[in-house]
Amino acid sequence: MPRPIEALIHTDALAHNLARARAQAPNARVWAVVKANAYGHGIERAFEGLRAADGFALLDLDEAQRLRALDWRGPILLLEGVFEPRDLELCSRLKLWHAVHCEEQIDWLAMHKTHEPHRVFLKLNSGMNRLGFTPTAFRAAYARLEALPQVDEIGLMTHFSDADAMRQGVDGIAHQLAAFQAATEGLAGELSIANSAATLRHAARTALDWVRAGIMSYGGVPDFPEHDAAYWDLRPAMTLRSKVIGVQQLQPGDTVGYGSAYTCERATRVGIVACGYADGYPRHAPTGTPVLVDGQRSRTLGRVSMDMLAVDLSELPASGFGSEVTLWGEGPHASRLPIDEVAQAAGTIGYELMCAIAPRVPVRNA
Repeated sequence: MPRPIEALIHTDALAHNLARARAQAPNARVWAVVKANAYGHGIERAFEGLRAADGFALLDLDEAQRLRALDWRGPILLLEGVFEPRDLELCSRLKLWHAVHCEEQIDWLAMHKTHEPHRVFLKLNSGMNRLGFTPTAFRAAYARLEALPQVDEIGLMTHFSDADAMRQGVDGIAHQLAAFQAATEGLAGELSIANSAATLRHAARTALDWVRAGIMSYGGVPDFPEHDAAYWDLRPAMTLRSKVIGVQQLQPGDTVGYGSAYTCERATRVGIVACGYADGYPRHAPTGTPVLVDGQRSRTLGRVSMDMLAVDLSELPASGFGSEVTLWGEGPHASRLPIDEVAQAAGTIGYELMCAIAPRVPVRNA
């Protein structure tokens, strides 16, 4: 019998969350963002739930090839563009759209021999300060692209750094939105500026021609804990679950796990769960990180080890050996543990937990 841990992918939740993006931005088309192997869910497993998207956005040429192998014939956008000149050949063959964020990528296009012009999205650095042309260089870059026979349509894009929150007490997108509007005024092209946070919080101003549904597609909440998944009507697309494989009855003063990080203050029933940091569960999750045992709330105790963690069964007399443990996602009896809540307890974000599921964990569609 295999070890009892597994991850379940809920394609119905993916479809629901994608529909929520459409509802927020009814006049825009939707990129389903499937970078990082669909945020750890697996492109092939997530595809059925996301195939109603207008296009897919990702980073890797290998992931683009996998989408084409699934018989997706619609738009695919490389969010970081190409990484070397020969990548453009594959863009031509697979009919990929790609971001252009630096002069070198324009140089490569100028040297590229192609019979079919490329569709590109010119990226503005409006304040995120990762990729993109500065506002003062943006129009010159647009003019260079417009003059190239290798380029067909030019879209215009940027990325918000603070769409999920206020920035120094002010609307988090105002300064970047103003920079984008000034830099692109009068330029032709489809517009894509809204990530998940902007789609949920600022759709009236940012849901232009395309929105990019990233973390929200998977049920993660970009502005947690200000809002939770229920507030935005998002459903978890991934469940990580395992079972209790051992029970210890401890007394006051007994300790749990490596480093004796937890000391019992009273008689405590401890369940040992087949899940650890080698499975992708965060090692730094402290005592008190929420879990569900048989659909009921409990907490972790002590330090997470490589293959196991401990949970408190003291208030759950009916639970014990063999009980189902939900580390995050959908539990039994209509219970649910949001991944963002687990991530917050562990001092990280839901994105990281989704992407960190280890290769040894079996993953299947629910």
